[in-house]
Amino acid sequence: MIRCLAIDDEPLALQQIVAYIGKVPFLELAAQCQSAIEARQYLENDTVDAIFCDINMPDLNGMDFVKSLAVPPLVVFTTAYSEYAVEGFRVNAVDYLLKPFGLQDFQRAANRLKDRFEASANPSASDNSLTSHPSPLTSDDNTLFLKTDYRIIKVSISDIVYIEGMSEYLKVWLDGESKPIITLLSMKKMEERLPDYFMRIHRSYIINLTKIQEVNKNRVIMGPDVYLPVGDLYKEVFQSYLNTKFLGK
Repeated sequence: MIRCLAIDDEPLALQQIVAYIGKVPFLELAAQCQSAIEARQYLENDTVDAIFCDINMPDLNGMDFVKSLAVPPLVVFTTAYSEYAVEGFRVNAVDYLLKPFGLQDFQRAANRLKDRFEASANPSASDNSLTSHPSPLTSDDNTLFLKTDYRIIKVSISDIVYIEGMSEYLKVWLDGESKPIITLLSMKKMEERLPDYFMRIHRSYIINLTKIQEVNKNRVIMGPDVYLPVGDLYKEVFQSYLNTKFLGK
């Protein structure tokens, strides 16, 4: 059984989480709290395996509460605001439940919680699983699977125009889309998964070479108002690529 702590300052929302925990056979409700401060006091005297925690709460929000824990349990955030997803990735949240959510959504999050719980309890099995199965990031064809917010999105690699590194996460800009996909991933890991028509031109940028519209001095133009710098460490390799494609004297 996975001992759970439910935290939400809204009584009806807290009641819903408690009810859903009771419907999942492998979850056990340890306690319920109506504030992060109350939850912190509970954890000073007891331990749990997982918490279902609202983010927007008075006095101390759920995100800061989790960050304040020396050894946080597994976390599923519940929130009405999807923009907290990137911040949540930084604290290694298992999943998000975007309000309003139903039992099916809760069951999905609970299953992910169970997988993470079992993996942490048996790390050798987790390692074997990783070596015997391909990375979930890639598939056998021209696609990637990227986790963003509370979803996993299938992306055609050829649709990627460029990738922008932003501290601990990436912005993946797609052809024809006005907003990027934001995902927790390192530039190095992404580089390793991309085919050879992608090139890193700056510590913060990887571009799809087939999407270049113009090269102007030390800038690569990828589209209207999209001007990306070429870093000093990458100039020589990028220029070598251009030389192989250049026609003229």
